Amino acid sequence: MSNSTPVKKKGIMICGHGSRDKDAEREFGLVAEGLKARFPDLPVEYGFLEFSAPNIHMGLNSLIKQGVNDIYAIPGMLFAATHAKNDIPSVLTTYQEKNDGLDMHYGRELGLQEDMIEAFQARIYESLGLDPNNPPAELYDTMLVVVGRGTSDTSANAEAAKLTRIVNENMGFGWADTVYSGVTYPSVGVGLEKLVKLGFKRIVVAPYFLFTGRLIKRIQGYVDKVAQENPGIEFIQAHYLSDHERVIDAFENRVNEIMDGSLFNSAEETLMSSFKRRLAAGEVDVHHHHAEFVDPEDDTQGLSESDKKHEITFGTIQAVGHSHSHDHSHSHDYSHSHDHSGHHHHHGHSHGHNHGEGHHHHHGVYQHIGHPMGPRTMIGEGICCCFMGQFTDEILEQEKHRIQGDCTKTALAHQR
Repeated sequence: MSNSTPVKKKGIMICGHGSRDKDAEREFGLVAEGLKARFPDLPVEYGFLEFSAPNIHMGLNSLIKQGVNDIYAIPGMLFAATHAKNDIPSVLTTYQEKNDGLDMHYGRELGLQEDMIEAFQARIYESLGLDPNNPPAELYDTMLVVVGRGTSDTSANAEAAKLTRIVNENMGFGWADTVYSGVTYPSVGVGLEKLVKLGFKRIVVAPYFLFTGRLIKRIQGYVDKVAQENPGIEFIQAHYLSDHERVIDAFENRVNEIMDGSLFNSAEETLMSSFKRRLAAGEVDVHHHHAEFVDPEDDTQGLSESDKKHEITFGTIQAVGHSHSHDHSHSHDYSHSHDHSGHHHHHGHSHGHNHGEGHHHHHGVYQHIGHPMGPRTMIGEGICCCFMGQFTDEILEQEKHRIQGDCTKTALAHQR
């Protein structure tokens, strides 16, 4: 009887988003190394959805080659937005279906664990030259500005704002607010310009990001710009989280709650059970990630070939009907179409790896894309060409005076 029962060998898989920034790849590897030290008897691998190697399939393949047939996968992400909710579960589910006898357990995003909050606070104290283990009772003379990723997911944006409130009460700043370096509002530059009017002479800008990348460089560019315009204010830039010891603690917690079963004993849905329910109901548009694919709406990481090829002219705005040429050796069968409140833009992408699942992906448009303090404020000075494709013709026409001819040179992310 015992011979018919396969021996289960456990392994850990950390699933990241990926970046064209090699420093970000290296830093993600440091987190994996930190987790290996916590689980010395288990194989630990990592992989990315796109842009980077190894991709998730490569990491999973490595685990299987090491004899692993019981995989504990966790999303290496701060909050649960589309990648953690849909994309990673899709990759893991497809992989499991193709490998008989493989058990796959998917954990939670890092979230606002106490370890994550304390890691973030430590980075802020360090930027101020203070000992995180012996902090002052208050910092009433200083304002804290937390920079969140900023997505079209309302709940993820709200988590960043919640973090700001928690950290502010814990550390006792005179004032604190949240800005975002993504698709939502307020954007970093315009947000800082509003906040300097409160009169604080010392402002700490703290990015709640795991790793470096284009967004971190963009944030630094905006802070430098606002600092130059306000010489009477001291701007202090805190370091992003990276592989802080408490961050590794948080990753370890997420693995342990899968292993001890506590994640699945809750009445709440897990990320995987939610994905499968929504997939069965036809509610999920799966975005198939792969290393060659460049999402025209995601300017978060690195300079792509399509950034370099875009031409935006003042007379005729060509940012929206642009086409990207990706030379893949396999065939794609789906196109991306964007419905911008009555405006129909067809991006000439011929992606679509045939994964045999028949899903058609349509990028949803953020409902507040036209907010006066949102991404439109970055046109001409802080974003890359591909990011322009998310705007309606109406917004681009309104902002045409700010559009500069060569955004590969004018984007703040490329000036550092």
